Amino acid sequence: MLIVAEAISRLSEQATPVCKVTAASVKHALGLVIAKDVEALIDVPPADNSAMDGYAFCFQDAVDNHFQLPVRQRIPAGSDPEKLPMNAAARIFTGAEIPAGADTVALQEQCTEHDGVVQLDPSSVCGQHIRLRGQDIAAGAKLLAAGTCLRAPELGVLSSQGMSHTQVYEPLKVAIFSTGDELVEPGNIIGPGQIYNSNLSMLIGLIESLGMQAVDLGTVADTPEATRNALVAGSQTADVVISAGGVSVGEEDHVRQVVAELGSVDFWRVAIKPGKPIAFGRIGNKPFIGLPGNPVSVFVTFLVLAKPFLLAAQGRSDALPLIMHAKASFKRSGESREVYLRGRLRNSIEGPSVDIHPNQSSGALSSVAWGNVLVRQKRGVDIQINDLIDVLVY
Repeated sequence: MLIVAEAISRLSEQATPVCKVTAASVKHALGLVIAKDVEALIDVPPADNSAMDGYAFCFQDAVDNHFQLPVRQRIPAGSDPEKLPMNAAARIFTGAEIPAGADTVALQEQCTEHDGVVQLDPSSVCGQHIRLRGQDIAAGAKLLAAGTCLRAPELGVLSSQGMSHTQVYEPLKVAIFSTGDELVEPGNIIGPGQIYNSNLSMLIGLIESLGMQAVDLGTVADTPEATRNALVAGSQTADVVISAGGVSVGEEDHVRQVVAELGSVDFWRVAIKPGKPIAFGRIGNKPFIGLPGNPVSVFVTFLVLAKPFLLAAQGRSDALPLIMHAKASFKRSGESREVYLRGRLRNSIEGPSVDIHPNQSSGALSSVAWGNVLVRQKRGVDIQINDLIDVLVY
């Protein structure tokens, strides 16, 4: 049985981008992943410009004239300024290009203009309040690296270069299905021994929250034939196949055996709680991840193990989870497996702290909805109140 770190390492070794590269409109590329390094085409700003509303002037001219200069020009943003004459100032506005001959800007509220002459702030410093050409981005510099997930700031940066389109990976297609004769789809009436299928809706939400496309194959009966049909259909329609349930050792658990027949099983069982029966393999050349059947186990193993693999397969360079730290508001004895507890992170003046839900059963899905983090309790390590512990934000 692999420890969690070994399982993540094995998954990472086999996680390579599997998606096609396409051109996407920058305005509509939120959440997509850059496929190739992007270099800056132009300097930003493209010319020296004023950081404030005020007056532009040559600092030495101001010194020679006791900081009193005639105003010879008005420069709003977007205009093409004329060269500033010697011993003169220009009224200038934020973002406007600095005219040739000027090297300093004084704030308007610290100056006084009367009859076309401005009394400049005598405490001005040469070069102040000017944003230099290329200060933000220099032409030719690496703007964004391949593997970057495009957020709103990155869209703005690309647009600042005049780019209307960029090369991205197409969203990963992930086929999902649940196994279990006891499962009934929401909206139908359940009978004795049956329960509603919560895993599919949760998996669809988890996958789509990553900017990927979920291919819903529904609920599959607990037979080898039905399992084989679902696995083959998933491998033919998607980039990755994920199942929920059917990977344990029960007589009705057929997924792992059928995957081995159709391809290979790289590993099975990980020392994680909840979620020990998790499998990874291939159906032909398509990656397969078999999650446990209990809802909380599905959620935990998806975030800890499946999500990093999917992000890497999508081409993202930040696939591994960001682990934060918080003070424990509880105490708990360590176990033989690495445990992921449903917790709620709270902020206070003293810093972040975390509580855990009183019901840590693998079937208590409401504990996941209650929380906002998974608390990582390492194997054999006790947690005491006020210990600094690892938390993984949903």
